[in-house]
Amino acid sequence: MRKELKIDPAMKELWPDTKVGCFWYRVNVEQKNEALWSYLKKEIYKQVKDAIFDYGVNEIPNIKESRAAYKAFGKDPSRYRVSSEALIRRIGQGKGLYEVNTVVDANNLISIRSGFSVGSYDVSRLGERLVFRTGKPGETYKGIGKAEVHIENLPVLADALGPVGSSTSDSERAMITEETKEVLTLIYCFSGKEELEKAMEYGETYLKQYAGAADLTSWIAE
Repeated sequence: MRKELKIDPAMKELWPDTKVGCFWYRVNVEQKNEALWSYLKKEIYKQVKDAIFDYGVNEIPNIKESRAAYKAFGKDPSRYRVSSEALIRRIGQGKGLYEVNTVVDANNLISIRSGFSVGSYDVSRLGERLVFRTGKPGETYKGIGKAEVHIENLPVLADALGPVGSSTSDSERAMITEETKEVLTLIYCFSGKEELEKAMEYGETYLKQYAGAADLTSWIAE
């Protein structure tokens, strides 16, 4: 079931370009898609390294704007990196990416190519109404593969039970597993709408081609 997602007006006031690209779809999550990894290693890694050479990581389009938004929200972007920046830095350092599953790997592919943070969530573990807002004083959650993540002032996705994800590091609550059947993939955008629309166009292709997304619908929350 498609979820209702709204952006907190206070967040828009701090950064008017805040938007979220949304994909809802059904899926059978698998361990690995070999074609995705071949494409990553033959095409995308080279593009990333070229972008680092041309711009420097902090100035890559859409990462640059995300870092500026973090500062506007009151979070140090060098200490709490937007997830796309963290992925791109791994590639630049020759570390490559972790293999997780077909949905998360396609999610990361969209993030690396676009420079936007992208998060994917198990719909069955989300409330009906979602809000994209900044973290409240003292808020934390258990990150995926991490201890407590301090999310105060970070851009966070929340429902009635509280924060479930952020553009830096998601929580364990709605993480994608091989039991997941419905997914909400979100592109967290702090840039112009044209950049987001481009990312959604190839993002839909990647989700269908590499993650097997079916019955996919998409929209932009702004």
